[in-house]
Amino acid sequence: MLIGELSRRTGVHERLLRYYEKQGLLWPERAPSGYRHYQESDIDTVLRIRRLLSAGLNTETIAQVLPCIRIKAGNLVPVCPETTDDLRRQRDRLTHAIEELRASRDLLDAVIAVAPLTLS
Repeated sequence: MLIGELSRRTGVHERLLRYYEKQGLLWPERAPSGYRHYQESDIDTVLRIRRLLSAGLNTETIAQVLPCIRIKAGNLVPVCPETTDDLRRQRDRLTHAIEELRASRDLLDAVIAVAPLTLS
Protein backbone atom coordinates (compact mmCIF):
# COMPACT_ATOMS: atom_id res chain seq x y z
CA MET A 1 0.00 0.00 0.00
CA LEU A 2 1.13 3.56 -0.59
CA ILE A 3 1.70 6.13 2.15
CA GLY A 4 -1.71 7.74 1.66
CA GLU A 5 -3.45 4.43 2.28
CA LEU A 6 -1.38 3.77 5.41
CA SER A 7 -2.21 7.26 6.61
CA ARG A 8 -5.92 6.71 6.03
CA ARG A 9 -5.96 3.32 7.73
CA THR A 10 -3.99 4.42 10.80
CA GLY A 11 -5.18 8.01 11.15
CA VAL A 12 -1.54 9.16 11.18
CA HIS A 13 -0.56 12.04 8.91
CA GLU A 14 1.80 11.21 6.03
CA ARG A 15 4.34 13.67 7.41
CA LEU A 16 4.53 11.67 10.65
CA LEU A 17 4.90 8.41 8.73
CA ARG A 18 7.88 9.90 6.91
CA TYR A 19 9.28 11.05 10.26
CA TYR A 20 8.89 7.53 11.69
CA GLU A 21 10.82 6.22 8.70
CA LYS A 22 13.56 8.79 9.25
CA GLN A 23 13.75 7.72 12.92
CA GLY A 24 14.15 4.06 11.90
CA LEU A 25 10.72 3.00 13.14
CA LEU A 26 9.25 2.09 9.73
CA TRP A 27 11.03 0.45 6.81
CA PRO A 28 8.91 0.73 3.66
CA GLU A 29 10.14 -0.74 0.43
CA ARG A 30 10.92 1.77 -2.30
CA ALA A 31 9.79 1.43 -5.90
CA PRO A 32 12.18 2.59 -8.64
CA SER A 33 9.96 5.68 -8.87
CA GLY A 34 10.73 6.45 -5.21
CA TYR A 35 7.23 5.67 -3.96
CA ARG A 36 7.07 4.03 -0.55
CA HIS A 37 5.30 0.68 -0.39
CA TYR A 38 4.06 -0.49 2.99
CA GLN A 39 3.00 -3.95 4.13
CA GLU A 40 -0.19 -4.82 6.03
CA SER A 41 1.99 -5.42 9.09
CA ASP A 42 3.03 -1.75 9.00
CA ILE A 43 -0.46 -0.82 10.20
CA ASP A 44 0.21 -2.69 13.45
CA THR A 45 3.68 -1.14 13.67
CA VAL A 46 2.27 2.39 13.37
CA LEU A 47 -0.35 1.62 16.03
CA ARG A 48 2.36 0.33 18.37
CA ILE A 49 4.45 3.45 17.74
CA ARG A 50 1.48 5.70 18.55
CA ARG A 51 0.71 3.81 21.77
CA LEU A 52 4.34 3.95 22.89
CA LEU A 53 4.50 7.68 22.15
CA SER A 54 1.32 8.13 24.19
CA ALA A 55 3.01 6.25 27.03
CA GLY A 56 5.68 8.96 27.12
CA LEU A 57 8.50 7.20 25.27
CA ASN A 58 10.64 9.09 22.79
CA THR A 59 11.38 7.76 19.32
CA GLU A 60 14.92 6.70 20.26
CA THR A 61 13.58 4.45 23.02
CA ILE A 62 10.76 3.24 20.79
CA ALA A 63 13.29 2.19 18.15
CA GLN A 64 14.97 0.01 20.80
CA VAL A 65 11.84 -1.64 22.22
CA LEU A 66 9.56 -1.76 19.16
CA PRO A 67 10.83 -5.12 17.86
CA CYS A 68 9.90 -6.67 21.21
CA ILE A 69 6.43 -5.15 21.66
CA ARG A 70 3.25 -6.70 20.29
CA ILE A 71 -0.42 -5.84 20.59
CA LYS A 72 -2.47 -8.65 22.09
CA ALA A 73 -6.13 -8.21 23.02
CA GLY A 74 -5.70 -4.45 22.64
CA ASN A 75 -2.75 -4.26 25.05
CA LEU A 76 0.93 -3.66 24.43
CA VAL A 77 2.83 -6.78 25.49
CA PRO A 78 6.63 -7.07 25.75
CA VAL A 79 7.85 -10.35 24.27
CA CYS A 80 11.56 -10.01 25.10
CA PRO A 81 12.69 -10.19 28.76
CA GLU A 82 15.08 -7.23 28.52
CA THR A 83 12.29 -5.01 27.20
CA THR A 84 10.50 -5.11 30.53
CA ASP A 85 13.63 -3.72 32.23
CA ASP A 86 13.84 -0.94 29.61
CA LEU A 87 10.19 -0.08 30.21
CA ARG A 88 10.69 -0.03 33.98
CA ARG A 89 13.54 2.47 33.54
CA GLN A 90 11.28 4.64 31.37
CA ARG A 91 8.50 4.43 33.98
CA ASP A 92 10.99 5.53 36.67
CA ARG A 93 12.03 8.47 34.48
CA LEU A 94 8.38 9.50 34.09
CA THR A 95 7.74 9.11 37.83
CA HIS A 96 10.68 11.43 38.57
CA ALA A 97 9.39 14.00 36.07
CA ILE A 98 5.90 13.84 37.61
CA GLU A 99 7.35 14.39 41.08
CA GLU A 100 9.27 17.45 39.85
CA LEU A 101 6.12 18.85 38.21
CA ARG A 102 4.11 18.32 41.41
CA ALA A 103 6.77 20.16 43.41
CA SER A 104 6.63 23.03 40.90
CA ARG A 105 2.84 23.14 41.11
CA ASP A 106 2.96 23.11 44.93
CA LEU A 107 5.38 26.05 44.86
CA LEU A 108 3.08 28.00 42.54
CA ASP A 109 0.11 27.18 44.76
CA ALA A 110 2.00 28.59 47.74
CA VAL A 111 2.85 31.79 45.87
CA ILE A 112 -0.73 32.21 44.68
CA ALA A 113 -2.12 31.55 48.16
CA VAL A 114 -0.29 34.55 49.65
CA ALA A 115 -0.95 36.90 46.74
CA PRO A 116 -3.37 39.78 47.38
CA LEU A 117 -6.76 39.37 45.68
CA THR A 118 -6.16 42.40 43.49
CA LEU A 119 -3.01 44.28 42.72
CA SER A 120 -4.58 47.63 41.81
